[in-house]
Amino acid sequence: MTTKKRVPWVSIAAALIGVTVFGLLLWKGPWWLDGTHLRTKDLEPADGVVITGFRTALVAVGVALTAAVGLVYTHRNHQATLDQLEHTRAKDREQAELTRESQYTDLYVDAIKLLATKDSPEGSGLTERLGGIYALERVMRDSVKDHEMVVEVLASFVRQRAAREDPDDEALSSQIHGTPRPPDDVQAALTVLGRRPAGKEREGRIDLSFTQLSRADLAFGSFSYAIFTGANLYQARLVGTTLSHARLVGADLRRAQLEGADLQGAKLRGDEGPGGTPAAQVEVVQLLDSQIDAMTALPGPVAEDPRIQRMMQEKPE
Repeated sequence: MTTKKRVPWVSIAAALIGVTVFGLLLWKGPWWLDGTHLRTKDLEPADGVVITGFRTALVAVGVALTAAVGLVYTHRNHQATLDQLEHTRAKDREQAELTRESQYTDLYVDAIKLLATKDSPEGSGLTERLGGIYALERVMRDSVKDHEMVVEVLASFVRQRAAREDPDDEALSSQIHGTPRPPDDVQAALTVLGRRPAGKEREGRIDLSFTQLSRADLAFGSFSYAIFTGANLYQARLVGTTLSHARLVGADLRRAQLEGADLQGAKLRGDEGPGGTPAAQVEVVQLLDSQIDAMTALPGPVAEDPRIQRMMQEKPE
């Protein structure tokens, strides 16, 4: 506080001193500079030339210094204006970010409420759940901070709505009703998970372990690093699906369409040791049109097939 009050007085004092010194130089400067040759009385034309030249030069120097000081102050004021403008912009950006975060939070809360809608006699609740799923997709795409959370919520929704049945119940259901498709809301959640933004595979790994996904459509979806341990993918459509580094141990892949599926680095071989998960159920013919490499862990009988061994030795294009 004290320093800020002194600054104007210091500037005024410096200006007064400068004006006084300039006036003295303008008045007495020629004699201070060359007093031995200049007369103080009865000036000659030669004296006038020296005095006029000195004063002219002094005025030019004064004008230059004044202009320089003016430029300095102008620059400082301009810089201060720029700093203030940048500060205002930063505040505006911060406020806009807070507004966006608030909007995402509200959208997320509303989506979760829709996702939790139960079936009722007045309506199935399917439309509400679909609305919640697609609202979460927008949050997942637009909000980087909420991406992992949305993936976990949608994967949890699938695990709850499509938990894998016990083997006996599953066999009985297949005999009576045939192989069922996933409910529409489960299929929608799978579709949204499969088209999440690229480069996010390791953020919030998709956990669909022990899910009932027979005849599900995951075609051309991105499920790298996803977990399908013990999942029922019987007759699932996996055409062109990216399953690189996915965990498919114990998954039922019988009659699944795997044409063009990327299984590079995927694990289908069973876990060793007591209590381990068995290998995935898959046949050689299903893998002939897929993409596998030396890092793909296949069940023993499948990996020993000469056609599969040739594919694993080939370098991907």
